[in-house]
Amino acid sequence: CPTSCPPTPQAAFAHLALAFRCDTFTLQQRVQVEKRARDAAEENIQEELGQCRAALERLGPSCTDAGCREMLEQLQRSLTVLAATIERATSAAEKLGAVHQEARMSRAAEVMVQHVENLKRHHMREHAELEEMKRLIQQNSRNRQLAETQDDAEPRLRPHPLMRTFQQVT
Repeated sequence: CPTSCPPTPQAAFAHLALAFRCDTFTLQQRVQVEKRARDAAEENIQEELGQCRAALERLGPSCTDAGCREMLEQLQRSLTVLAATIERATSAAEKLGAVHQEARMSRAAEVMVQHVENLKRHHMREHAELEEMKRLIQQNSRNRQLAETQDDAEPRLRPHPLMRTFQQVT
């Protein structure tokens, strides 16, 4: 089948199992890398916000005009709102990442459950066939025993093997 065909449940299960093993092997390292990247990004944002606040504080004494002071106060409030918004965005991004991961895991679990269901159906089919074969073997064995019992009870009615050969020749 070309590569455009969807994988069988067995192949998907094997790929997922391998992916889980690989993920488990590297998970702790990847978590540490992502934490460092997140912490660095947050530190950079906080540094930028701090530099903006410092610049506004330096501008404060040079603004003697009431309109200028009002604008500086508005910028400081905007920086406070921006800092809170950045924290909410960071939290929302982490939640979104968790939901994406949950969706991937849900799909992986669905594939695994489907594979297990296929295995159960296959097992039930094989078990039913095995039980049917056992029943047929037991029935055949009983029939053979019954035939042997009847052969022992009525030896006169059974033609002699040489007699059968003689009848076939004539």
